[in-house]
Amino acid sequence: MIVAFSDDFIDSAEKLPSKFKVKLNKLIQILKENPFHPFLHTKHLSGKLSGLLSFRITRDWRVIFRFLEPDIIQLIQAADRKDIYKK
Repeated sequence: MIVAFSDDFIDSAEKLPSKFKVKLNKLIQILKENPFHPFLHTKHLSGKLSGLLSFRITRDWRVIFRFLEPDIIQLIQAADRKDIYKK
């Protein structure tokens, strides 16, 4: 699996609390192997975010992503769950 990073994702990941950055890197490695690994808690989103998916960094922090191709994932944004689903 290939993972591409959007500019918005890079900007938002840089703003993450530092304790989450190391964990995010580990989760991206898991995502490359299996985007639906139970450890990620991957969810299909609905409503205006239909077609996108999310996975957990922690209980309160999420990453939104999408499949560009069956083997290419684009990471879109990382943020607190109270903010990330408002777009």
